[in-house]
Order: sequence, then C-alpha cells, then structure tokens
Amino acid sequence: MNRFHTLILAALFSLLALAETPAKPDFVNDVIGMEAPAFPDRTLNITRTGARRGRPATSAIQKAIDRISAQGGGRVIVPEGEWLTGRIELKSNVNLHLDDGSVLVFSGEIADYLPAVPSRYEGTDIRSLGAMIYANGAENIALTGRGHLRGPAYDCAIMSNLNAEVEGTKIYPPTFIGPVGCRGVLIEDVTLDGSIFWNIAPVYCENIIIRGVTVNSHGHTRTDGIDIDSSRNALIENVSLDCGDDCFTLKSGRGEEAVRLARPTENIVIRDCRVRRGVGGLTIGTETAGFIRNVYAENISMEAPRYPLYFKTRRPRGGGAENIWINNVKVGRSKGPAIQVDMLGSVAWVGPLAERLPAQPVTWMTPRFSDIHIDGFEIGGCSLLIQAKGLPEMPIENFIVTNIKSPNPNISLQDVGTIQITFAE
Repeated sequence: MNRFHTLILAALFSLLALAETPAKPDFVNDVIGMEAPAFPDRTLNITRTGARRGRPATSAIQKAIDRISAQGGGRVIVPEGEWLTGRIELKSNVNLHLDDGSVLVFSGEIADYLPAVPSRYEGTDIRSLGAMIYANGAENIALTGRGHLRGPAYDCAIMSNLNAEVEGTKIYPPTFIGPVGCRGVLIEDVTLDGSIFWNIAPVYCENIIIRGVTVNSHGHTRTDGIDIDSSRNALIENVSLDCGDDCFTLKSGRGEEAVRLARPTENIVIRDCRVRRGVGGLTIGTETAGFIRNVYAENISMEAPRYPLYFKTRRPRGGGAENIWINNVKVGRSKGPAIQVDMLGSVAWVGPLAERLPAQPVTWMTPRFSDIHIDGFEIGGCSLLIQAKGLPEMPIENFIVTNIKSPNPNISLQDVGTIQITFAE
C-alpha cells in the first residue's frame, strides 16, 4: 500500500465503516475520584510575618509558608491588596490562599529568582530560575482562592537577558506555577494575568487537580496555558484559557535523556473547559520522548484557536502518543486546520528531517502516534478540516474521527495507515 496520499473529500464521503465509539476508559473514573489535598485547621496571615504593601514581601511570604509547614501544615493567607514578590516556594502540607481582591505582583528581576533550582525548559532538565511559584519534592500542596497572580512587564530584566549567564546561572524564563517532583497538587480558582512564559507547568508530578482557574496571557508569545509534563493522574476541569501559545498541552520531555528516563504523561482527564484564543486548543507535543498516553477530554468549547486539536512531534523526538479520547468539542472558527496531526515540522526548525523523503531508519528515537479517537467534533469555520502528516517510516495508525460537523469537509492525509472518518448527519 502506498503510504503517501493526499485526499480531498466531500462531506458525503466517509472512509471505512465505523464500529461504535469506545466506552469510557477505566482510568477516567480513577482520576475523577482523586481526593484533593486537605490541610490542618491552622492559618497564618502574611502580615503576621512582616508583609507590608508597597514593598517587597517575598521574605515574609516565604517565612509564613516555612513556619506553617514546620508546624505540620495549614493555610497561609494573602489578604486583599497588592503584594510585591519574587519566587515563592511552596512546602509540604501548605495551602497558599489568595483572598478576594489580593494580587501577587511578581518581579522581573533575575536576582529575585536566584539561587538556581531544578526545573525543565521545553523538555530538557536544567537548573535555572524555576518558577514564580515553585515547589520541589513537596507533598500535599495547594494554591487556592479568587486572587490574582500578575506577571512582570514583558520587557523585564529576565526577558532581556534570556540565554545569558548571570552569577553562574544560564537564564531561562520562569514558568508562572511550576512544581517539580511533587505529589498531591491542587490549583483552584486563581487567575493568572500577563505571564512571560508557560503559565501552569507541573513536571514529574502525581495526583494533580487544576480546577476553576483562569489564564489571561494572550498577546505574549510562548505563554502556554497548562502544560502537564512527564506527570501522571491529572484532573483539569472548569478552566478558561486565553493564551499566546498552546492552551491545554501535554508533554513528556525531549531527546535521548528523556527517552531513557521514560517518564510518561498519563492518565489525564480534561473536562468542561473553555479556550478563547491560542495556537493549539488541545495540544499533544511536540515534546513526546517519555510518551503520552491515556488522555480523556470532553465538553470543551473553543472560540478561535489556530489549531483546535493539535498533535505534533518531530524526528527524532522519540516516544509519541497513544490511547487518546476526545469527545464533544465545539469550536467557533480556526485559521488553520481544525484537526492537525504533524510529525514532520518545518525545515526552519528541524532542518532536512522535516522533508518527507528519504524515509529514515526506525530506531528507538522514532516517535509514533496511534489510537486517537475523536467523537462529536463541531466547528463553524476552518481553512481545512483535517490535515495529518505522518512519517513514511512510521505512519499514523488507528486514527478514528466520528460524528464530525464542519462547513468545510476538505481533508489532507499523508503517511496515514488506518483512518476512519464519518460525518454527522
């Protein structure tokens, strides 16, 4: 069978007869049933440890967190008002709670995020500035309340010195909220405004609940909404994202080191969420080295992302994605293909490997995409309904799209093995 083919299909044409949509996978109820972190009935207001409005409160906030953690846990209160701060590190059994009307205003100065801490930058483990709200190896942590986090100006010192070395530290942009190696993470109801890089990005974490969160970062490039990275058991619900890059994003590292580590992102449930603007609405990749599997998304409304559903990897990123279920997605419009699957990328980013031919040898670093199920997808307008580009050495397999509605029925396929598509009546 010739694996290279491009088809332009009319709405009355369907590929292959379809079986019924698969039942909800077993992992979904386990994830939905996860218990959120609970905390002792102990509170400490940051004003009790020296926080004052109008001057940096980093030390006072950290002192309150450290004290509550040492006492066995509880809730640290950020009261109404604006509070200036640098990096804050959450500790085990602490809920940092932002009261209504409270705003944590984060510095853009490099010194406020030193010393360097373990973190990850676009799929590679590093030591750098970490995150504005950071944690490492903590258990039972939370950031809650209806307050706001406000990022620094986009032309701040951090962004003006990217890739420079300061005090022995290479400068990479800090994520907004970035726990590393944590278990039992709750992020609930807070609003993130004006980030300079990825907004919420847990790495190597387990048992994550992100609920009722709002992200406003449209207009700033590279500001992903939520990136679940080499982490497992995550429930994301009732979240609204307006981003300058991908919105809901699943990653698992890049390169040979990440393939060897084999830390997948798995058992992820995303439901009852909203996307306003962004590049990818629901995105998998491009960092796929540790593998991404067991993903269930349902009841997602999107206004105008460029690619509403976006699956991407590259030669030779390794890993890939499998066992993906996406149900009931409604989109207003998109500039790009409504469903985009791209394993090649562009020459500008990956050089000659972006050329389809010659086919490359299949190795332990060859990525693969398989077992992708999309049911009940509806869009009001798009440039192309589906564009799928696999690899000649590793075609996309078992790609099933059912009950699809679109005024534009055009579909382009390249190096796709088994694919099944039906249109809703």
